[in-house]
Formats: sequence, structure tokens, C-alpha cells
Amino acid sequence: MTRVLIVEDQRTARQMLKSVIESSNGRYELAYEIENAGLAELYCATNKIDLILMDVYTSSRENGIRHAAKIKKSFPHIKIIIITSLPEVSFIEQAKKAGAESFWYKDLSSKSLLDVMDRTISGEKVYPENIPILKIGLAKSTDFTDKEIEVLQALIDGKTYDEVAKSLFIAKSTVKYHINNILSKTGHKSTVNLLVEIAEQKFILPNF
Repeated sequence: MTRVLIVEDQRTARQMLKSVIESSNGRYELAYEIENAGLAELYCATNKIDLILMDVYTSSRENGIRHAAKIKKSFPHIKIIIITSLPEVSFIEQAKKAGAESFWYKDLSSKSLLDVMDRTISGEKVYPENIPILKIGLAKSTDFTDKEIEVLQALIDGKTYDEVAKSLFIAKSTVKYHINNILSKTGHKSTVNLLVEIAEQKFILPNF
């Protein structure tokens, strides 16, 4: 029987994940459920864990993808499925770099979680073919260039234009150029209104 560790800070989501395990006809067994990704490695060290269902954004602002990378280094035999309901454009690539076997969108995936679990345990790597598309003002999330996404991430982290330029190794005038392009695409008249909408949709999360 495959022993599963759930790492999820939302009670409703934990209940959903537990119900999936219970519906597996004995193939999976819930080992533990915790809210903080920072504790996951300790549970792996002190218990028999075969599979982790790891949320991206857990309690105490612990990043599940970051801790997944640590777990894979110490316990490479443990398989990890990154789960999230947040269609942030960089999560899939981050999960792959962390060594997670699979990735599943809680609310947006066309695949069942149980199917992803079965395929992951059998040795497959299961990742979405496409990132869910969000509307940002008049634009779609896929309308932005990689550099525009980087600028937005830096701005929502609270960086000034000068700090954005320094962190991305570009000129301040280039930062303004990208922002003007973003405002034009979205139809927003100010950066503040743009960032408020992005934050409300959880398209980009600070400190990730």
C-alpha cells in the first residue's frame, strides 16, 4: 500500500485530497496531513512516506516547491505531486526543476488526481500540457512576454522601478517600456490598478 503525506493548509482542500485517497480501493493510505511544507522533510525522515501531495502555497508562507526540491535531494525515492489552484505561469517549470514527478491543478485540471497518482507511482511524469489562461484586463495571461512577466513579478513584490531595473539587469527606461506595453495590452490606466487585479486573481504571488 502506498503511504501518502498531504501538505495542504486549506481544510476543504485537505478533505478533498483525503477523499481521493479513500476512493482508491486500498491502493493508497493516508500517512499524515500537515499544513506547513517546512515540516514535510521531517515527516519523511521519521516515517515511511511513498508519495507527497504538496501544495505550492502553505501555512507560514512556506513554498511547497522549494521544500519539494529539498526532499528530492534527501529522499529521491519519494514521489511528489505538486498541486495548486493558482495558474501562475512559472509554477510548472519550477516544479520540474525541483524534481517533482507530477503537477496537478486542483480546480482546473481535466485529469483526475487519482489517475495522476497512479501514473506517478508507476513511474510516469505527469504535467499539464497547457497552463490555464487567465484574463488580465483586456488581455490573456498568454499575451505577455517572459520579460513582462518578470517585471510584473518584481513590481508585485513591492520593488520600485529602480529596483526592478537593477534586479533584472535592464535600464529603468526599459522597465517603463515594458510597463507601458502591459498597460496597453490590459487596458489599465495605472500600474496600481493593474497590480490590484493581478493580486486579486492570484496570477502572481509575492515572494515566489
